[in-house]
Amino acid sequence: MKLGHCPAWLTVRWFIFAFSAMVATGKYSIVAHAAPAEPVSWPVVRPRDSVDWPNVGNDKGGMRFSELRQINRNNVKNLKVAWVYHTKDANAQANTTIECTPVVVDGVLYLTTVKTKVVALDAATGHELWSFDPHVGRSPNGFARPVTSGGVNRGVAYWSDGLFKGQRRVVVGLADGRLISLDAYTGKPDPAFGKDGEVDMSAGLERDISGLGYGPTSAPAIFENLIIVGYSVSESQPSAPGDIRAFDIHTGQQAWRFHTVPWPNEFGHEGWQGDSWKERGGANAWAGFTVDTQHGIVFAGTGSATSDFYGADRKGDDLFANCTLALDARTGKRLWHFQTVRHDLWDHDNPCPPVVVSVRHDGQIVDAVAQLTKTGYCFLLDRLTGKPLFGVQEQIAPASDIPGEVASLTQIVPLKPPPFSRQGFTDGDITNISPEAHTFIANALKTHHYGSPFTPPSVQGSVIAPGFHGGATWSGGSFDPTTGWLYVNSNNTPYLSLLHSVDKDKPDYAFDGYTYFNDAQGYPAIKPPWGNLTAINLNTGEFAWQIVLGEFPELKARGVPQTGTENFGGTIVTQGGLIFIGGTKDEMFHAFDKGTGKLLWQYKLDAGGYATPCTYSVNGRQFVVIAAGGGGKLRTKPGDSYVAFALPQ
Repeated sequence: MKLGHCPAWLTVRWFIFAFSAMVATGKYSIVAHAAPAEPVSWPVVRPRDSVDWPNVGNDKGGMRFSELRQINRNNVKNLKVAWVYHTKDANAQANTTIECTPVVVDGVLYLTTVKTKVVALDAATGHELWSFDPHVGRSPNGFARPVTSGGVNRGVAYWSDGLFKGQRRVVVGLADGRLISLDAYTGKPDPAFGKDGEVDMSAGLERDISGLGYGPTSAPAIFENLIIVGYSVSESQPSAPGDIRAFDIHTGQQAWRFHTVPWPNEFGHEGWQGDSWKERGGANAWAGFTVDTQHGIVFAGTGSATSDFYGADRKGDDLFANCTLALDARTGKRLWHFQTVRHDLWDHDNPCPPVVVSVRHDGQIVDAVAQLTKTGYCFLLDRLTGKPLFGVQEQIAPASDIPGEVASLTQIVPLKPPPFSRQGFTDGDITNISPEAHTFIANALKTHHYGSPFTPPSVQGSVIAPGFHGGATWSGGSFDPTTGWLYVNSNNTPYLSLLHSVDKDKPDYAFDGYTYFNDAQGYPAIKPPWGNLTAINLNTGEFAWQIVLGEFPELKARGVPQTGTENFGGTIVTQGGLIFIGGTKDEMFHAFDKGTGKLLWQYKLDAGGYATPCTYSVNGRQFVVIAAGGGGKLRTKPGDSYVAFALPQ
């Protein structure tokens, strides 16, 4: 038995369980580590001067703001590694990554690993308390069914009944469609939840999806006693439904279900022609949720309807694809929706749930939500009505030359804030990092369609900018409620969208794959910067500042000014005046001055930090933790570590 450390504030309940080295069944493995020799009495006071990070977004509204200020502008330069935890399940051949933001409650940090094990650590030391493996006895890749997005997992949800000696649960959704509830003290599955602590969410659907990818990649939301779940599904037909579902925390029974492709007699169904709604997939809330607990509203940003790049068989606006959705969190009833892209042909999902904010608008405090998009816009919407606070305008969009395809004549863009990513691709946007690169791209453009950010896919190849990865990505933004500023990292990396005919006798087309539009050396076809970090004043709708994020050392050595890099994994903002973010291809973890964007500190991680960090304090000491999983979409070397930083003691 591997011995670990148990923090002094854990309970008798944990202490009793901790001496069992392993509990194994045909389905699970739970490894627990030895508690101290001294008996631990219940209740034990939580660590003194401790501040949690209890949700992936810290608060349920997803602001990713912390009031901690021990680490601040003046001393952040002194940050050191406090501890490192290795998951030991990275795989270079599979190009694995970690996109999880840990949650921290009462001095215990809960995380998921590369292979979706759930682990509890002492948040002050990084010592393992217990681990739960949901894949024991399953297929070679560990999953019960096909998965999408490589089976990635972005975190767990934490639930408490709030009672003295009460129940605590850690809930994780797996990319193979399973929902698992664990005792937070022990890591054991809750026997009252579903069957032996597990719910097969693919069961009970109206059609057989056994051969299709279906399962959560983002953490569920918790509202009262409900677990609210969104799903990642295939990007093309056939595809599983993208419906939003809620389950009872105690039993695992489904409490409600919202059809993101509306059925007959439901609002929005009239926009689907004929039977095009049947067996339609996508329109899914794969990026998770935020919650307004005061008003009982759950918010989602939905993705495109399938197939992502060909819509001749789904003519119309395709509600509720590409929407900000506001649902009654108790019943799943639609309260309002706002569609950010009509008849999406570009995989321009809303890649994150909207941030729940309050802003000063026209002299009054207004409750709102801020929806960041792959198209590079921020839509600021009234929280209770969905009305845009700054207004919108209709932008004429190009027609499609694919037979049978009917692209939307116009698309909606906000009057404010301005776009934080480049819009479209023109001859003036061709890369200038070298004459050779410029010539290469200029020649390539002779055979491609380009111009508008809404240039439809084509057989010849269309330049898509912003690209399939934004604009904004799944990490969304962070919001400082003391200033009204929203921080978002974004990409300026164009892609090529090519369609090919499936059968010369049928007017059906298929997507040719995700293809970067790069020069001969693999750098983006567009002029730098290729990655940005932007501060948006939501009170005024104007940028406070925008900086270049990341760099390529080899280009820097050639004298090329800082280019930025494509980036994945978002920001957090603190009362100490800081923004923390990894995300960049150069594998740096950064701290910026939140007021100016000035770089104050950076650290070279062993692998890229393609996840959003968290910050918390235990016994008066503030920590900042980021997953250094590398790999992923940027295809840097994979890693397996969570790295905690703190000021020297």
